[in-house]
Order: sequence, then structure tokens, then C-alpha cells
Amino acid sequence: MTRSDALPFSLAAELAGWYGTLAIVGAYALTSFGVLTASDAVYQLLNLTGGLGVAWVCWRKRTWQAFWLEAIWVAIAATALARLALG
Repeated sequence: MTRSDALPFSLAAELAGWYGTLAIVGAYALTSFGVLTASDAVYQLLNLTGGLGVAWVCWRKRTWQAFWLEAIWVAIAATALARLALG
């Protein structure tokens, strides 16, 4: 596959990708500095939405390794949120 396989530029996807990057790094920083814990829903929501944003831009650009990393990231966050919701 070549770079020409990537989809045309999308401002929405680019913004989602940047949001995702900031959300994931922000969640990590907030947890590292003791503001949030891994059992906080906010932490998991930041990881879920961040992973979705980065996955979208990776899918559009056909960067499959990063896409699958983010897909797994989203699955982990979704599972953690479901466990939190079920008590």
C-alpha cells in the first residue's frame, strides 16, 4: 500500500486526532499526578474518546499499526467503563 491509498484531507478527522492525542496524554498525566485513578469514569472516558479520535485519523491515513493500537485502547476503556457501570 502506498501513501496515495490514504483518504483525502478531512479537517474533522484531523481535529479528532488532535483531540484524541490530548485526551490520552491528559488522562495519563492526570493519573500520574494523582488527580484521577484508573477506576474513575472520567479517566476511562478520556481514553475511550481519545482512542476513537486517534483511530479515526489513523484509519483515514491507513496507518494500520497505530489504528489497531487505538482500537485495542478503545476496547479496554469500553470494557472498564462497562465494569464501572455494572458496579
